[in-house]
Amino acid sequence: MNKPPTELSRQAPTKSELIQIMVGLGLAMLLSALDQSIVATAMPTIAADLGDFVHLPWIVTAYLVASTAVTPLYGKLADIHGARAMLLIGVAIFVAGSVFCALAPSMGLLALARAVQGMGGGGLIALAQTVIADLVTPRERGRMMTYFSIVFIAASVGGPALGGVFAEHLHWSLIFWINVPLGLVAFAMSWFHLRRLPQRRHPHRLDIAGAALLVVGSSVTQLALSWGGERLAWSSAPMLALLAAAAAAWALFAWRTRAAEEPLIPLDVLGDSVVRDATLSGAFGLGTFIALTMFLPIYFEGALGLTADQSGLALIPLTIATVTGATISGRLMSRIRHYKAAPLIGLGAATLAMAALWLALGALSLAALDALLAVVGLGVGAMLPVTTVAVQNAVPAHNLGTATAVTQFSRQLGGVFIVAIFGAIVIGGGPVAAPEALRAAFRTALGVAALLTLASFLFMARMEQRDLHGEG
Repeated sequence: MNKPPTELSRQAPTKSELIQIMVGLGLAMLLSALDQSIVATAMPTIAADLGDFVHLPWIVTAYLVASTAVTPLYGKLADIHGARAMLLIGVAIFVAGSVFCALAPSMGLLALARAVQGMGGGGLIALAQTVIADLVTPRERGRMMTYFSIVFIAASVGGPALGGVFAEHLHWSLIFWINVPLGLVAFAMSWFHLRRLPQRRHPHRLDIAGAALLVVGSSVTQLALSWGGERLAWSSAPMLALLAAAAAAWALFAWRTRAAEEPLIPLDVLGDSVVRDATLSGAFGLGTFIALTMFLPIYFEGALGLTADQSGLALIPLTIATVTGATISGRLMSRIRHYKAAPLIGLGAATLAMAALWLALGALSLAALDALLAVVGLGVGAMLPVTTVAVQNAVPAHNLGTATAVTQFSRQLGGVFIVAIFGAIVIGGGPVAAPEALRAAFRTALGVAALLTLASFLFMARMEQRDLHGEG
């Protein structure tokens, strides 16, 4: 049985304390954001040093699978024990995993250490957003979350460069050692400055069976989508077995959610129309963005003849525009009542830009292509803070952690699905060498991306615009 939540109110932090809290949360988010970008450029060096290229993809797969699978668990546990306690645990596990990664003598142990690291990093972004929700009203949350944009700019732009410098001129283990001082500072700031965070307590049992089914379902799904068409043929017996296992785990999780007295994700959260529409809009929008950032370098280098460095620079407009869109939309939430206007305009323009890319890809200069990608980034970015705050605003306070984590989880899983779709289109049949063939494959992928962006727009349009708590 659900028991009434226990609220332990504490004096609101002062402005200077709030700044210190934001810095600590920013560092915690930087750990997760930086890790996803700094490793990529060092992978060839890591494989050469450890003498194992065959299992190299596992250092990415292990982290992504673990971090995605545990995200909902962090949210639920934050509702039980408080966001501060779970944030401290997440940072500690992440730092420990980073040390294990730096000391790993083989690819197998490195992959295992990356899984540990992912178990810590999986909750950092959702927990930081939950802490913000505990500190300020929904009307102010969008504005507060925009300060984290600096973190993602630094991670997206600086991460690959830093990873390359460490791997080429120093030692690849430094990409993991750097997490130790950052993590210790984030832990210390969270330990001291989050003590005044208003405490939420909702005493209940954790649905262990539901949690296990969710972890199995999401993990097996990610493995199947990561391996399909590359390591395993989609029609092969092992792949069909993986897909069947994933379907069975999800079906059992759905049954458990309906049957359990206290399910891992409460039915009133899943049943809320705002939660459904916001999470689906976020999954389609951010998933498309993730797929673009992963596969566009293949087009830049294979069809346009850019170098790896030039390809990285060509992605910057998309990244910067996404952060800019999030900043504008988040700040508008505290100033205008019709907060859906910015993401609707942005996603509408993004859909048209994706359609233009699909129709005219072969005739576009690099500058024109980047300009259209920037429009896409602005639209996706404008959607992100609105969907997060709308979900938090729609649920009771004792479910804030769970709802925020479900939102982040759906975005991550959406990214896995859409990346798999792009992979099947672009490289599913093997490497595409001829520029014209590559251009044709990307036209198809961009047509799919236009439909997915349109889906994000439609779910945003359908989402009910409820008054934000604290709105006058």
